[in-house]
Amino acid sequence: MSNKRNRWLTGLVMAIGVLAFVGFSIILPFSGAFQQSQKPAGSATPSPRPSGSPSADLEAQAKGYELVLQREPDNQTALRGLVETRIQQGKLEELLPPLQKLADLNPDQPDYTVLLAQTKQRLGDREAAAELYRSTLAKHPGNINALKGLSDLLIEQDRPEAAIGLLQDTIKTADEANKAQPGSVDVVPVQLLLGEVYARQDRFEEAMAIYDQAAQVNQQDFRPILGKALVLKAQGKTEEAKPLFTSAAALAPAQFKDQINKLAALPSPSPAPASPAAESSPAAEAEPAPAEPAPAEPAPQP
Repeated sequence: MSNKRNRWLTGLVMAIGVLAFVGFSIILPFSGAFQQSQKPAGSATPSPRPSGSPSADLEAQAKGYELVLQREPDNQTALRGLVETRIQQGKLEELLPPLQKLADLNPDQPDYTVLLAQTKQRLGDREAAAELYRSTLAKHPGNINALKGLSDLLIEQDRPEAAIGLLQDTIKTADEANKAQPGSVDVVPVQLLLGEVYARQDRFEEAMAIYDQAAQVNQQDFRPILGKALVLKAQGKTEEAKPLFTSAAALAPAQFKDQINKLAALPSPSPAPASPAAESSPAAEAEPAPAEPAPAEPAPQP
């Protein structure tokens, strides 16, 4: 299988992550952790006067939040504002202290801990990231952001079977977990995530099978249909994928229809060359690279 197709497929499963698993956000490199957070009462810094330089404005905004936090270290409005600003600046090291503070102040809100884990993962501290993901899952076994983060981390470590086992075990123990804490594991998003991992490993039959299982729960759910369409297209089965894309777009909420249609319009991967000679032929060299999927829209800010 060619490297081009693998890159193309990786792009598509990232698109599935953004599109198909509605109900949580996978906005690389950070999740939309603040969408569901409520702003507590407290003072916050006013918006800085525009200077004409976006980077200068962001830094001025960050300094304003830091001044508030010098007076009120636990002001969560300022902490969230500083975290959001540091994310926009790409200053991951400086993101850690306010994010750690938010996680400490909100032990029952796993989004902060997951975002902290994602940051540490981006900074290369995989051991700390894995520990944070696992601590979140110990309390919230169905947290899809933590499952996504840990499974991605395991794949980064060349441990795809561990990622698959993590998700399979979550599905198998869902009934028990939901008896202990009703609603703690929503099986369908975990199945969809497992399908993504299978697809990334070129285990297309298993991906299709798990999408079929997810579709049985609700035949009006566009997500498994979209997953199957993307898997078919990754295999070059464009004609078979077309009606599934059409069905997924018809069933999807309005805000996702355009994105699904864009995915359907992406070129199919080129077939692997028949021989090394063919791979080095002028025709192969002239083959254009497949288009990358459009970047995800950023999550709304609080």
